[in-house]
Amino acid sequence: MKARITVLSENSVIRPRGLIGEHGFAALVERGKEKVLFDTGQGYALLHNARFLEVDLASVKKVVLSHGHDDHTGGLAEFLKTGGPRDVYAHPALFHSRFREVPDGPPIPIGIPFTRHYLEGLGAHFHLSEEPQEVSEGIMTTGAVPRRTAFETGDANLVLGCEHGSGPDPISDDLSLIVEGGSGLAVLLGCAHAGLVNILRHVQTLVPQKPIRAVVGGTHLGFSSEEQMQGTLQAMASMGVDRVGASHCTGLAGSARLREALGDSFFFAGVGAVLEL
Repeated sequence: MKARITVLSENSVIRPRGLIGEHGFAALVERGKEKVLFDTGQGYALLHNARFLEVDLASVKKVVLSHGHDDHTGGLAEFLKTGGPRDVYAHPALFHSRFREVPDGPPIPIGIPFTRHYLEGLGAHFHLSEEPQEVSEGIMTTGAVPRRTAFETGDANLVLGCEHGSGPDPISDDLSLIVEGGSGLAVLLGCAHAGLVNILRHVQTLVPQKPIRAVVGGTHLGFSSEEQMQGTLQAMASMGVDRVGASHCTGLAGSARLREALGDSFFFAGVGAVLEL
């Protein structure tokens, strides 16, 4: 069965008029009659861009949250208000308090900006699990991703609130979405805090019989070391992925490096980008 992925929220846009960008990510997955929203951006662009792209968010009854940062969950409340109860799939650590440390001021809060109680009042029905979850036929989460590579070390500036242990945030809730299309699998990334290579190798263990044809979303390579960039490029070259759509935290420099290494298999997945497989 064919699948279609449309980017609804991202830092930049790829169409000339009408759409708006924001620091964040959201994408709509369509497979047969099923529609699933993956992340919700910061909340400023999702509804506007959906209307412009003629996406009826009221008809989308399932949402997957890649992790509990506000640039991926900030649009959740407005999405829920578009009508009806929604199933929300995520990791149990979704509501941990989180901060980004900056050199010239106090830590900046970057966690999900809503309480679970408030969201449930808007119709959210949470499915929280560390294990992979089937969202619908041919669409599943990765669950928590094992951290096995030596070079994917995470972002040291991200920390937990004291009620969750303080110190560096491992972002244990980071998960991705696996979508089965007619030619193979697409993997949607929120920020790939678990490491892009870790994620793709985990997907290969979960669905060993299907090749990974496409990767779309934030890779966090914009915040990575040169060692991580080199390790990622070497691993990607050996995986045979046909299409790589970089978004969000990949950054312009990271996107340029991926384009140089991957050639025509690379595309920039800004707002309005569509991938079919």
